[in-house]
Amino acid sequence: MNNRYEFVYLFDCKDGNPNGDPDAANAPRIDPQDMHGLVSDVCLKRKIRNFVLLAKGGTAPFDIFVRQGAVLNQLIGQGHEAAAKGPDYGKLDEKKGPTRKQIGLARTAMCQRFYDVRTFGAVMSTGDNAGQVRGPVQLSFSRSLDPILPLDVSITRMAVTDAKDEESPNQTMGRKNLIPYGLYRCHGFISAHLANETGFSDDDLALFWQALTQLFDHDRSASRGTMAPQKLVIFKHQSALGNAPAHKLFERVTVQRKSGVAVGRSFADYDVTVNKSGLPSGVEVSEPL
Repeated sequence: MNNRYEFVYLFDCKDGNPNGDPDAANAPRIDPQDMHGLVSDVCLKRKIRNFVLLAKGGTAPFDIFVRQGAVLNQLIGQGHEAAAKGPDYGKLDEKKGPTRKQIGLARTAMCQRFYDVRTFGAVMSTGDNAGQVRGPVQLSFSRSLDPILPLDVSITRMAVTDAKDEESPNQTMGRKNLIPYGLYRCHGFISAHLANETGFSDDDLALFWQALTQLFDHDRSASRGTMAPQKLVIFKHQSALGNAPAHKLFERVTVQRKSGVAVGRSFADYDVTVNKSGLPSGVEVSEPL
């Protein structure tokens, strides 16, 4: 890759919980100062990993390192095994552990096999030590455009758990957390220099853009309500270093609730404007979504 990228990603959630907080009884994450909703970066990364796993079948070079059921230290060990097949690895000293060169070769093998390692990075020093990778793709926390209203609603189940409760007329009670609506904004950054270190390619980038436009379609659940990607604005720099500050480019994307709309309840209640006039030299903007 020879180009730096930044992007603005808008997605919304209707009658669901976009990202529950396990430290708050799985309630929707909020900023307590202004009641704006939050969605963590790792929440979106999880959905991207799941999409790539579905799209590519979990085979190299699109395997996924951090996924459900994975034993990370075993996978790190497999990275050393793959690197050891090369002529430069040498013999591993079981007592002293891998040398710096062997760690580097294993790290390269892990990047070549796992899409999420060369995309988001990973800490792989927990087992046989394949070092650390700083990923070229980084996401901010997503923040809702308006304050959200977290709701805690009661639900009931008509079936009983045990046979001894069969004669009981009481229904089983439960709780469900949701928000009526929230439009969230995420900022993303892609470094060409880090991409060249991990092997993140233009093909990997194309898969990443595809994931952003389709990830919610393969992540449905009753608790998440209706979640959908609504807008993707990409700023592409002609150089690897970049041709303009990222925050100045983000300021060109404005989202405002339409006049006369007191409370947003759909994406149609908002106006999204991308200022393309007077772009800095060497910067292109595109809107694939």
